[in-house]
Amino acid sequence: MNLYLLAVVLVMSSGFPGIFLRRWGGEVSAVLMSLGAVIGLTAAIRVLAGGPVATLALPPAPLASAGLLTLDPIAAFFALPVFLLLACAAIYGIGYWDNHQENARTLRLALGLLAASLAFLIVSTHALPFLLGWEGMAITAFILVMTEDRLPETRRAGWIYLVCTHTGTLALFGVFAILFAASGHWTFSGLPQGFAASGRGTALFVLCLFGFGFKAGVMPLHFWLPPAHAAAPSHISSVMSGVMIKMGILGLVRLLSWIPDPPFWWGAVLMALGALSGILGVAFALGQHDLKRLLAYHSIENIGIILLGLGLGTLGKSTGHPVIQVLGFAGALLHVLNHSLFKGLLFLGAGSVVHTVGTRDLERMGGLGRRMPWTSAAFLAGSWAICGLPPLNGFVSEWFIYLGSFRALGFFRWPWSLVVLTSLALIGALAMACFAKAYGTVFQGSPRTEAAGAAHESPRSMLVPMGILAGACATIGLAPMLVAPALDRVVAAMGEGTQVQPLSRLAHLPSLSLLALALLGSAYLLWRWLRPLDSRRSLPTWDCGYAAANPRMQYTASSFADGLVGGLRWVLWPRAHGGKVTGCFPVDQPFESHVPDLVLDRLADPAFRSLATGATLLRFFQGGKVHIYLLYVLLTLLTLLLWMVA
Repeated sequence: MNLYLLAVVLVMSSGFPGIFLRRWGGEVSAVLMSLGAVIGLTAAIRVLAGGPVATLALPPAPLASAGLLTLDPIAAFFALPVFLLLACAAIYGIGYWDNHQENARTLRLALGLLAASLAFLIVSTHALPFLLGWEGMAITAFILVMTEDRLPETRRAGWIYLVCTHTGTLALFGVFAILFAASGHWTFSGLPQGFAASGRGTALFVLCLFGFGFKAGVMPLHFWLPPAHAAAPSHISSVMSGVMIKMGILGLVRLLSWIPDPPFWWGAVLMALGALSGILGVAFALGQHDLKRLLAYHSIENIGIILLGLGLGTLGKSTGHPVIQVLGFAGALLHVLNHSLFKGLLFLGAGSVVHTVGTRDLERMGGLGRRMPWTSAAFLAGSWAICGLPPLNGFVSEWFIYLGSFRALGFFRWPWSLVVLTSLALIGALAMACFAKAYGTVFQGSPRTEAAGAAHESPRSMLVPMGILAGACATIGLAPMLVAPALDRVVAAMGEGTQVQPLSRLAHLPSLSLLALALLGSAYLLWRWLRPLDSRRSLPTWDCGYAAANPRMQYTASSFADGLVGGLRWVLWPRAHGGKVTGCFPVDQPFESHVPDLVLDRLADPAFRSLATGATLLRFFQGGKVHIYLLYVLLTLLTLLLWMVA
């Protein structure tokens, strides 16, 4: 534990030197963050490799006789993406957000404090340090979202995030109150048999879903996530999407590890929310033209996939089927790590594009593949992984969930496994369509603007973190046996009934690895076969006077996704602008379609505007005259007197 706490201190201190160093602040911050990350990863890997669980007893606190910090397998597993992604973000920030940009020193200071809050939170097994870490994460993330606070959309996104995160925190106070009433102390521990089926157990589950679901971005509690992730600097978006929202998943994992006998309906609710978040998340991503908002909706989609795995594992735990339990929990946990890697990679790739083009609008990009080959390759790797295609890591975690669902087909009374299978298949198909749109619009074709035509590759400090994350995606995809022992220990820590055969044998990982290697080898041979064709001189053929393509002939992001968005019109409610051609000699008609968020833009925003309009009517009672206010007091006293007499 001392080694881990040293890592926390180092990452926390990483932002302080930059306050005084104008020239080398980013470099010093990156060195301290990377050093702390290496130490933290070492401590976590030691536990996951079978080392002893590290525990630290805190001094007596006002709420209990003792508090605990524990680096157990669950905390160690969540520490992997925390330290890895934060180190990559700090290195990336050297080139992306240099010392001369606005709020640069504040950004680095807040990033270090966010890293410390996250690292402290995952090892907290007492209500007091957990809430301290949770609140530290919330406040520092708010500061980071508000980095470009001169922009109105940034201020709006920051305040929406702050209100939502504290609303979720209120629910956590109820969670810990119920835990104290059930156990008599504030330290996290297992709950007795039968508690989950009681009224307090139901209240505990509902409050956890609300509090942790808000942080994770579970639909319909997701509406803070797209604007916040789009407004933050791109390397901060990678941390928020890859790590911060996973703290909500950590809370649900902790809850499921405390309950020895969860009711069947718990797993069904998790599956239903997972299917809703996964399908609607990718559907709304299809209609986005802001590159970072598109990636943010895919975070909601992948949270849905994680919930599908957790729900499947919970059903296995409820019904006494350990194989289903192991495969469901293992798939969900591995997808937590996988999503951190490929979503961090995608946000860093998007940041590289935004950094050189100066816009997040997909309609103003195009043709960047030749001008930014390394960024293009990294974004393609992330797109491949997030679609769940072999041989990268996204396929492995989804394979676990698929396999568990097939095993469950004959066990459950209701076709919940079909919900998982159908949802995963639909999510995968829509994700491939969405990233075909995103990658094709950004990197293929011809530049649509002068800025896209003048684009250049990003500096090495931005490319190296993308290479690290892409390499991690390939490593897990090609050799999933490397993470199988760690997953065995984490799943075993989630409760009894998980001591079955090793995951590598249960999920046929050696065969999966051979399949991935075969696919990689086939792709390499195909590339070698096609490469000589590219070097031959090509000449245009006679084509009836057709000269050359231009950007106006290319598919835009709107037109590419128009068919799918139109097919999902019943839930997306898109708004189309232009595109109508009339007359024999029509003029240019640009076409765009926008998909507002279902909860924030369609429901919450109009409701609050109506409430504000109605509240203005009450100004009649606030005339600013003292004698009128005294009359109000007199009438109130008379009303209370009459009520007491009656």
